[in-house]
Amino acid sequence: MLDNGTSDDNRPDGAPGRLATTALITGAAHGIGEEVARQLSRLGTRVVVSARNPVDAAAAVERVDGAEALPVGLDISDQESVDTAAAAFAARWAHLDILINNAAAHPDRDETPSRANLAIATDAFQVTLFGTWRTTQAFLPLLRRSNHPRIVNVSSGAGSHTDERYGFPVFGGTAATHAISKAALNAFTAVLAAELADTPVIVNAVCPGVTATVPGAEAFGARPVEESAPGVVWAATLPDDGPRGGFFRDAQPLGW
Repeated sequence: MLDNGTSDDNRPDGAPGRLATTALITGAAHGIGEEVARQLSRLGTRVVVSARNPVDAAAAVERVDGAEALPVGLDISDQESVDTAAAAFAARWAHLDILINNAAAHPDRDETPSRANLAIATDAFQVTLFGTWRTTQAFLPLLRRSNHPRIVNVSSGAGSHTDERYGFPVFGGTAATHAISKAALNAFTAVLAAELADTPVIVNAVCPGVTATVPGAEAFGARPVEESAPGVVWAATLPDDGPRGGFFRDAQPLGW
């Protein structure tokens, strides 16, 4: 487990000591985000769960031992919401060690490039790409207060040229916006990592694989969230000499 080695002014019990490793997960009120919160919390991480509706975040922490809810909503597609959430976080927690950009638009599995509704596609990019981008910008100052900051962008092999399971050539151009936006997210990851190469901030993208986040998904080959979350947790808890700017599934490199 990471330890940022800073004296803790915000320990809930008021005791002196060292700050707990603190993680913020977007879109964590259900599915893989909630499971990542659960697994990080078991490692002793102070996990802050966020969702567009703070009521949903509060409900999620009832199911995740040790987690706390961001007291305001975090809609990553809305700049004002992101700024408000960052200010609320800073008022409660002095620093941020791990930012997991998990929130994303829901894919239309049948959409192809030639038939895509570009207005809907634009909205999806506002979440998957620009939402992650603006959230990272807003929380980066808090990450810079950590000695071991990590950013994990939850991506997809659908945004890869070479992934034999989910990549561009596999499904005949379907789920077009999902694939293109995830490719853009991977590019953002690489460029951000290059900018931060000489800093402690380690940035990577992770494909969790096709995950059963809705009832019945297992029948279509999706694996349980318990099996998909560890790859995200691995990237969130990398050592200081860990990889940067990479794309991974289950802690193994993926081609772009």
